Parts: sequence; C-alpha cells; structure tokens
Amino acid sequence: MIQRERYMQEIRDFMDKPVVKIITGMRRCGKSALLELTREELRRRGVQEQNIISMNFESLRYEAFKDYRALYQEVCKRADYAQGKVYILLDEIQEVDSWEQAINSLRVDLDCDIYVTGSNAKLLSGELATLLAGRYVEIRVYPLDFREYLDFAAENPEEASLSQQEQFANFLRFGGLPGIHQMKWEETRVMQYLHDIYNSVLLKDVIARNKIRDTALLESVIAYLMDNIGNTFSAKTITDFLKNQGRKLSAETVYNYLRALESAFLIHKAVRFDIKGKRILKTQEKYYLSDVSLKYALLGYNRKMLDGAMENIVFLELKRRGYDVFIGKNDTKEIDFVATRRDEKIYVQVCVQIPATSDREVGNLMEIRDHYPKYVVTLNEMDTGIENGIKIVHLVDFLLAETW
Repeated sequence: MIQRERYMQEIRDFMDKPVVKIITGMRRCGKSALLELTREELRRRGVQEQNIISMNFESLRYEAFKDYRALYQEVCKRADYAQGKVYILLDEIQEVDSWEQAINSLRVDLDCDIYVTGSNAKLLSGELATLLAGRYVEIRVYPLDFREYLDFAAENPEEASLSQQEQFANFLRFGGLPGIHQMKWEETRVMQYLHDIYNSVLLKDVIARNKIRDTALLESVIAYLMDNIGNTFSAKTITDFLKNQGRKLSAETVYNYLRALESAFLIHKAVRFDIKGKRILKTQEKYYLSDVSLKYALLGYNRKMLDGAMENIVFLELKRRGYDVFIGKNDTKEIDFVATRRDEKIYVQVCVQIPATSDREVGNLMEIRDHYPKYVVTLNEMDTGIENGIKIVHLVDFLLAETW
C-alpha cells in the first residue's frame, strides 16, 4: 500500500497523544486507506493485534453498533481481552447516532488512543465541540496531489509507461481520487466511476442527511456551481439565473444547499479579502470542487473549462499545504489567490497562458506593495521565468515543488 506521507506524518505526530484523531474528507478520497496505514504503523511499533479495535460502519457487519451505547459496550468488551493500551480505529463514524457520546466515554474510561474517519464536516460541530473541546485534532484529507498521483499511477501497469506529460494530462482530466488507479485504464470506465462517486456523495451525504426533497433543484444549483468554477457569484446570482430557467427558489434555500455541499466536502468556499483594507469581504465568494474530475464526469470535458480547472487545482494544492486561501481584491484589481499560513503569505495568479496584449496577471501582482512571494502559474512553458521579481512557473513545477 502506498504511503501518503503528508497525512501519515500528521498522524504519527499525534500517535499516543491524548487527543482524538478525526480524519475528514469527501468519500473515496483515501481516508479508509489511511486508517489501514495507521494500523500497519501501530504493528510496526509493536502493538499486538488484540490491542487494535477497528470497525467500518459502511459494513453491515457493524450494523448493530450504530447506536452509541452499543458501540461503547462492544469496544469495552473487546478491550477486556487486551493487555495494556488499546488503539481504536473507527471508519465513517458519522453513521453512528450520537457517536461523540461513545468516543468521549471511551476516552475517559479506557487507556486508549482513538482514530476516527468521517465524510461530513458536521462531525466537528455542535455537541462534539462541547464534549471534546481541546481534546481532538482534525486531519483533513484531500484527493491525491500530482506527486501522489504519479506514485499511484506507477503501480498500475497500464499507466506506468506513460511520460510525466501524459500523466499530467490525465491528472487534469481525471483528477486525484485514488480509486481510478485500481481499474482498467479506459476513459469510459473512469468517468463512470467518478459519476458513481458523485451520486454516492450526493445521495448519502447531501440529500439523505439534509432531507432535501427537490433533488432536481439541488442538481441545478450544482450544475451552475460547476459551470462557474473560478467566477465570483452570490446566492442572488444563482436565484436570478434559475428564475430565468423557470425555477423559483429563495436565497436562503441556495445558502442551505451550499452549506450541505460544503459539509459533504464536495465543494470548498473561498471568500474575498481586501488586501489594502486587510479585511474579509462578505459578498461575491468563489467555490471550488474537491476534485475537478467531478465536473467533467457530470458536464463532459472541453478546452474552455481549462482556466477554471487550473484554478481549482491550484486552490486545492494551497489547501493541502495548510494555507488559508482567499480571493484577493486590491482596489479594483482581482488577485486569484491570497494564501496565508501562520506568518507566511503568498499571492498567486493562474492562467493557461499570459496574453500578449494584457499585463493583468503580472501587472495586478506588481501593484501589491509588500515583500511576500508572488507567482503566476501557467500551462505555457514559453511564459516561464521572472518578471519584475514575480516568478512565472509552469503548473507542473508549482505542484511538484517541495517549497514555494
């Protein structure tokens, strides 16, 4: 099994520490595999098999333990057979009603180290925040970055012989969900797999969990989002668009749908930031997909989508590396991304190629009067270099760079 070192290092850092490790991310992004890698790491450290208690709540085998009392009793019963500290690994914990009650009691009553995964952001809200305040750490998992994609592709005989350029073209088209590398490498099969994942997330984590009745209206909102990756808009923009299509809904309904999609980790929101005023703006945010391939699986692919896809890929890379990501506003000029991490900050513009008749990409960055690094990320090798202190880099180099 391929080590996803970025996440495994985070998990190792918190092993045997008195905090619950909560691994979150969209379905099929690799959370269950990380839990299995955690089990392997524990074995390497000498932990006996009877001291590792694991359950996957997507399996009918554990249906009887989807009540927090039953889960608590079962784990305590298994712990009685172990000598010393037990390690509890629970996959898709959101399937257990009031699961946080069981986790908190296990933490108090047993000598244990707890790891759970979940596909819904609401895991970290409400009662959990009260019961486990200061006693949990979230490890957010994203689909594969390009470096990980190359590692996974190397294990598939049908992909291993491809050049890096060919691999990158596939990454742009098919995204970073790990499961695509476990099947016969053929576009129709891959797109069907991606479409099935989209339907699974939509049905289980959005429609059923949020009791949404008008699924056609929800899908219209999603189609609008996907068609406007990289564009700023508001709930009113969507309501006006759908009104012109003969569909009526309120701005509040749109916001409820967007929150539900965010909670399922299907989309991510980036709000606007006033660079000069140093404040967050409350209108005209952007949304990005957890994996750009979902757009192609739903809407098909054409070259006009490339700008939005590139922007989506750069956004996800910034998030993977721990940055808070904003859309920059500098007077009337827009900066694609302002990314902050503790006392670090970088500015990033994204374009397929730098237009010969416009200095928007470089010029907008030059107007920011500070010393933080500034990048233009492009697909055109001929554009790369340094212009007035601004680094112009190819997207592949940006994604594979150890540091920026």
